[in-house]
Amino acid sequence: MKFGTGYTGDVTVGGPPDTRELPDLTITKVAVGPMDNNCYLLRCVATGEQLLIDAANEPDTLLRLIGDDGLETVVTTHRHPDHVQALDTVVAATGATTVAHPDDAPAIPVPTSVLVSDGDEIRVGEVTLKVLHLVGHTPGSIALLYDADPDAPHLFTGDCLFPGGPGNTFGDAKAFETLMNDLETKVFGPLPDATWIYPGHGKDTTLGRERPHLAEWRARGW
Repeated sequence: MKFGTGYTGDVTVGGPPDTRELPDLTITKVAVGPMDNNCYLLRCVATGEQLLIDAANEPDTLLRLIGDDGLETVVTTHRHPDHVQALDTVVAATGATTVAHPDDAPAIPVPTSVLVSDGDEIRVGEVTLKVLHLVGHTPGSIALLYDADPDAPHLFTGDCLFPGGPGNTFGDAKAFETLMNDLETKVFGPLPDATWIYPGHGKDTTLGRERPHLAEWRARGW
């Protein structure tokens, strides 16, 4: 299965972004310091409208990436400080609409304009992203699903799913169980192995690479 010529998703802080060109959507991934956060700029091919997932840090880096075409929307995947350090500067410079889940929005230092819940849709131009609410890393963590091609969807998971396991639940057994249940019900259950995972830190993966390890993750408890 091809996901875009040349794209690997292997980016480093201070290094160049990596771009994947899909028929209707362009995805650009960049890493920012100091905690190796991934930020994703999505651009509708038909309209040129842009959406940013997590204004984590390095606002100058993000604003250069956005360029002169403006930014319509910033989606914050969850409330942790390392995912919002550039949010105020990016919003002030672009006037972008802020989006987050209501369970995390009060802890985000920039007011949230649009609250979204599980199953809601977010549009970037003519492209639709579906919101998946995945409880455990934080109460209001969300992932964004782009499934125009149901055989090869794209899922932006924030800090809920990484290569090698679910997001950190900080030793909270109940939160771990909730996150695993949501991942199995809303992600691994309905989505195919070819689903490409864009996490909040580090390298990309696919559901096919991670699926064989679900029982292992359950057993180890993290």
